[in-house]
Amino acid sequence: MQHYNESTNRDDHLSLIRKWGRSILAPMFLITAVAAADHKALAVDIQVLETQLRGGVHDANPAVGVTDNRLPTGFSLQKIAQGTDPIENPSGSITLFGLLSTGVRTEPDENTYLELDQNPGGPTADFDYGRHFLFQGHENGADLAYVTRINLDVLDPLHRITLLTPVDAGGLTHFNSIDGSTWNPSTKTLLFTQESSSVGGVIEVNPEWGAAGFPRTLYGILGRGGYEGIHPDNNGNLIIIEDAGGARVSIDPNDPNGATKAAANPNSFVYRFVPTNPADLSAGGKLQALQVSIDTQAVEFVPVDANHPFGDVFSTNQLKLHTLGTSWPVRWITIHDTAIDGTTDFNANTAAKNAGATPFKRPENAQFLPGSDFKTFFFDATGDTDALAGNVPALAARGTWGSIFRVDLDDNLDTGRIAIVVLGDQFHAGFDNLTFADNNVMLAGEDRGDTLHDQLNVLDSVWAFDVTKKNAQNARLLALGRDPLAAPAGEEDNEPTGLHFSDGDASVSGMIGAQPLNPGISRLFVTQQHGENVVWEVLGSHLSQ
Repeated sequence: MQHYNESTNRDDHLSLIRKWGRSILAPMFLITAVAAADHKALAVDIQVLETQLRGGVHDANPAVGVTDNRLPTGFSLQKIAQGTDPIENPSGSITLFGLLSTGVRTEPDENTYLELDQNPGGPTADFDYGRHFLFQGHENGADLAYVTRINLDVLDPLHRITLLTPVDAGGLTHFNSIDGSTWNPSTKTLLFTQESSSVGGVIEVNPEWGAAGFPRTLYGILGRGGYEGIHPDNNGNLIIIEDAGGARVSIDPNDPNGATKAAANPNSFVYRFVPTNPADLSAGGKLQALQVSIDTQAVEFVPVDANHPFGDVFSTNQLKLHTLGTSWPVRWITIHDTAIDGTTDFNANTAAKNAGATPFKRPENAQFLPGSDFKTFFFDATGDTDALAGNVPALAARGTWGSIFRVDLDDNLDTGRIAIVVLGDQFHAGFDNLTFADNNVMLAGEDRGDTLHDQLNVLDSVWAFDVTKKNAQNARLLALGRDPLAAPAGEEDNEPTGLHFSDGDASVSGMIGAQPLNPGISRLFVTQQHGENVVWEVLGSHLSQ
């Protein structure tokens, strides 16, 4: 991929900006801390924007010291919540939004924005919590991960943030690494994923305060796995993305015993759950996994062992899968059926391998194409997040920097084709959260990790990709900085996560895959994770001269 710089083709760049100008950038929004009722659309002068974008976020921030977040001129960030904000109903050591009482950071992650028809209630009786809410899980471990609700219409800091998963009598929630989140209109519940290797899984939360039987886990229905992204369709089916790192192998294709083991074997799967009763996930159903065929042969997991010292890292299949302009058939294969296999907890990763599904390099998130009737979705793979692997051409051609794939399903929704739309490079790497800001413009946050930050002296960015273009034309929307708590030596660098663009419509017809986006009434959120753990809303302003 060509790095976005002054030599970027001006016509292609202007085409992307004009697309933005008709979408997220055209109705630039201005939100106050009071409510979405203050949401106002403002005009954009495309020529001014083109100049400002090129000069405003030309490069990523360097990986040294404290740095500011940088956006194109006319954009700004408004703080929605931060780690030291109080929780209105503290429980055990869970007392602050992003900090336990022990000082451990809780790492708020993926955001879900909802506009509800009525006050869902909360720990304070007869208090009006409003109608606009931002939900997120927290990634901390030690059985103390939890779910919070930011009450966006509430100004009182003592009622601004509500805890939805209190601790038990032993002071624990028994959840770990809660990462992904979504609203499922078929069940009228929120789903949260635990990205915790083979002991992860899905948690279901009812937004109505005090709803009996919630929160509940679905480990025997959806399986155990290092799940991250989760997205429902209009039939109540769920796309679930697994982030499970594979064994590291030598980066020297001629020396399997090489000391530098920086390339990871593909080890994560893309799942679909087909419920027996879309309105009640606990009724069971079929868990399926995506299988890709290349040259009529299924691409299956290859273990790293004496017979396969590189696993599938250097295979021809991986090269073909990551070659732009190619397209390969896919199908969903059932790996677990509760009607046959029961509802005892099971390892989804193992089941996918046994069934012959196709593994990828740590896919993290997915998103349905707006207005595609849920027949098209995109998912990303983070890759190896190590420049030692990225600097090997054979590995760069096989997705070591990260990649974004497109899956187009047939009318039967059981078969289709897969194609790569973004092959990462050193400038665009470690893709994580995805969201659409337009019917064709996808925003992708990076999660390079501290190793890659230091190796290349760059922090993460949020990119905008025009997915209609070959190797999607791109521009940088946000160059993430580093806050004072993330800057000291030994601390984890900030990461942009929880990237979420939505109008909050809680109905089936309002789902992103069901209809085109309406950017004029949508809101964009991103969390600057680690350090101060700040949740931001991206705002715009009038850009005309």
